[in-house]
Amino acid sequence: MITYITDCHDGNARARLSTRIGALFGQAPTIVAADGPDPESFAALTLLDCLISLDLLGEAGHPTITLLNIAPRDGVWPNGVPFCYFHYGKHLVVSTFNARVLSLVRRELGIEKVHVTDIREAVTAAGFDQADVDKIAGTQFRSLWYVPLLAKWVADGRPVPATDTAVPELADAEPVVAHVDNFGNCKLDRGLDLVIGGTLPVARRNDDGSTTVVDVPVYPHLTAVPRNSPGLVPGSSGTGFTELVIRGASAAAAFGLRPGDTVLEPVSAQVA
Repeated sequence: MITYITDCHDGNARARLSTRIGALFGQAPTIVAADGPDPESFAALTLLDCLISLDLLGEAGHPTITLLNIAPRDGVWPNGVPFCYFHYGKHLVVSTFNARVLSLVRRELGIEKVHVTDIREAVTAAGFDQADVDKIAGTQFRSLWYVPLLAKWVADGRPVPATDTAVPELADAEPVVAHVDNFGNCKLDRGLDLVIGGTLPVARRNDDGSTTVVDVPVYPHLTAVPRNSPGLVPGSSGTGFTELVIRGASAAAAFGLRPGDTVLEPVSAQVA
């Protein structure tokens, strides 16, 4: 089973990724689009959820491979952030070395170190000639030309030059919306300190650009939320991460929230 979470997800990119990975592994990947206003928060939550979904199988299960590509060209690295790999039990993850993308597996699963690779060094060690090394190291589409190779080498147990590197621990920040699901539920990037029967102040973005604080009740699960009313519940993602929901409607639309938005930030608006 191969899952590829990537911000390169148009039809042309999907076709090339599927074909190359199929040729290397004998199976095409499931390609998951990391899109929207904050692809890093989506990728971080989705990676964590993919790995957590491997728990409680009731049997040994099969090894899986999860690939992740969120590689903005920020000028810090010569041709974008490098790629790394790590294992979660017998399952392999190959990812861009992106602190936000890896933040949730660091915090929730204890993945504190990863193996960071240098493309040119790794491809040279694999025996490619200099012209092909230059092509793979210099391409704009490294997630096509290099990432599948790295995954295949590691999965096959081949030696890959790499440096054990600590995943940066990000400074604590306000809870944010990591993902809005197809129901409009806002999945947060952590579990809040919920007290069933209490309330928490949530910032609603209004059409005129102002914000309003809404005291949202806390419920034990989704079906306890009154229909067409907002609620905070232990959600389906992460390790008990909180969701802002409206049963029967879209919480994202009602509160004007998108991925990356904070939900409990201090606001200078009138209380509803």
